[in-house]
Amino acid sequence: MIFFILAIVSFFTCHSLQAQNSYWQMKAAYEIDLNMNSENHTYEARQKTVLYNNSPDTLGEIFFHLYFNAFQPGSDMDIRSRTLPDPDPRIGHRISKLTQEESGFIKINSIKQKGNDIKFIVDGTLLMAKLHRSCPPGDSLVLDLNYLAQVPVQIRRSGRNNKEGIDYSMAQWYPKLCQYDKHGWHTDPYIAREFYGIFADYKVQIRIDEKYCLAFTGVLQNPGKGECQKPGQKSNESKVNWIIHAKNVHDFVWAADPDYTYQSHTCSNGMQLELFYVKEKSNPESWSQLAPIIDKAMEFIESKYGRYTYPKYAVVQGGDGGMEYPMATLITGKRPLISLVGVTIHELMHSWFQGVLATNESLYAWMDEGFTSYAEEETMNHLKSLKLIPGDPSLDPHLDNRKNFAAFSQTGIEESLTTHSDHFRTNRAYGMGAYSKGALCLDQLNYIVGDAAFDQGMLNYYRDWKFKHPEPADFFRVMEKASGIQLDWFQKYFVETTKQMDYGVDSVYQKDNKVICRLVRLGEFPMPVEIRLNKANGDFEQFYIPLNLMRSCKDFGTKSVQKLPAWSWVQPYYEFELKLNLEDIHKLCINADSKMADVDPNNNCYQSRSE
Repeated sequence: MIFFILAIVSFFTCHSLQAQNSYWQMKAAYEIDLNMNSENHTYEARQKTVLYNNSPDTLGEIFFHLYFNAFQPGSDMDIRSRTLPDPDPRIGHRISKLTQEESGFIKINSIKQKGNDIKFIVDGTLLMAKLHRSCPPGDSLVLDLNYLAQVPVQIRRSGRNNKEGIDYSMAQWYPKLCQYDKHGWHTDPYIAREFYGIFADYKVQIRIDEKYCLAFTGVLQNPGKGECQKPGQKSNESKVNWIIHAKNVHDFVWAADPDYTYQSHTCSNGMQLELFYVKEKSNPESWSQLAPIIDKAMEFIESKYGRYTYPKYAVVQGGDGGMEYPMATLITGKRPLISLVGVTIHELMHSWFQGVLATNESLYAWMDEGFTSYAEEETMNHLKSLKLIPGDPSLDPHLDNRKNFAAFSQTGIEESLTTHSDHFRTNRAYGMGAYSKGALCLDQLNYIVGDAAFDQGMLNYYRDWKFKHPEPADFFRVMEKASGIQLDWFQKYFVETTKQMDYGVDSVYQKDNKVICRLVRLGEFPMPVEIRLNKANGDFEQFYIPLNLMRSCKDFGTKSVQKLPAWSWVQPYYEFELKLNLEDIHKLCINADSKMADVDPNNNCYQSRSE
């Protein structure tokens, strides 16, 4: 009997400990020595890659991304672009027309493990290698790579000589470890969509012609005193050797141009904000005003979403629109002030959503692009309220997004957010899902749980999951704990379906000395309902009907709201009584402030016949 009791105690103790420590993630380190040949746009590099196996699995093989291989005629990116009904115009048929000198590639000369050559196969943008010696749990492996690469003409994000004349935008330029997590290896071929990377420490040396000014992820270890902090020492090849370190980031980007104007601004939070732009190829008046605006934006952002964790952030003219990387963004520079601020704020917000809260963008782009878009709208509205950028602040900065997505949801091309980013049938469905519906997720959660719980939940999410790889369930559980409201139903409907929110006022009629209000749920997506009653005498009342699946109620704070019994999700109709006469009603509306993403507002109100 004693043995049985001890066994039971041991069972639950072990399983409890296992549950508490079940989360794990990989860690990596890169040491890269790159020698740039700017005459033919190639570079040779030696790369030491360390992977710390924090998984419970023994690894016998390893995978790398070779992103530059996408910029070749006949690549997966090329074919995908030419077969989509609505290809990204920045790509279109352009890859198919690249010459050999204009294409990109990363050619692996050798991979060694402990001095032994290991066999590898390159398949498009993926490298698959069989380890000479397997790596058990808790151990690490070290691989030494030697490769030659060619920088493609800029088609998308990375490349040379972009449309604004920037010489080099160096993103996705090195063999990057594929992510390995509880789902196994993530070996998605690159077709210009999203990324998923391992947090790593980088030590990068870039030898390049002395004429160039560099912008980059990380901190320069050998700064000089001249323009752009160029290192003072030259190599034997009359090149400058830039030594850059970056800690705990999941990617590394750099850009180079001989004509960069460099500005540095220390923000109130201590962060070093760096600006890199070419005056003749940008709007310098906008750039000259950018730094103090971003400084003020950071104060608001950190109060809402958590403290920025890195020492610097670089805004770099060098993109094909805007693209985020750790500690840096590549953007186009010919913009009026509000556009320049907007794209900078959007890419900066990625430092929270994806940069530090490093979700698998390929699977959950909406947790990255959507959350970023929501925060961008909040921040831009705040800057307008401070009169730092043109435009009047809005009482509801997300109203347009609700309306736009409601219209899109009627087109019939919407796809579930469970769709892998690369596999949406159209670019429009991907864009509306990742950006618009992703932002709508936070917007509707705010409506469900209330401002105070929502704000606390967003701070908790950052606190609990920074420098990790959260999935949807992780986020929704944080919001549940902050609000005390069950949200599994919302997660299922919002993420896994394309069901729509549509409620209406079915009828309002007199019965004895009471008024009966009959509401109807027309859409399949159940939600809590808020009602505003405007009386004929000018007074008004507000009512709230929680959804039974919530198992709790939204906190309205000091706002006077009458809480009615919960509406069961299986019931298409709901009735409640008002102790007044029909002629006392001027107007009764559900969703009067349009906070719920109801797709058809035309049936939301009862209007007095006397009107």
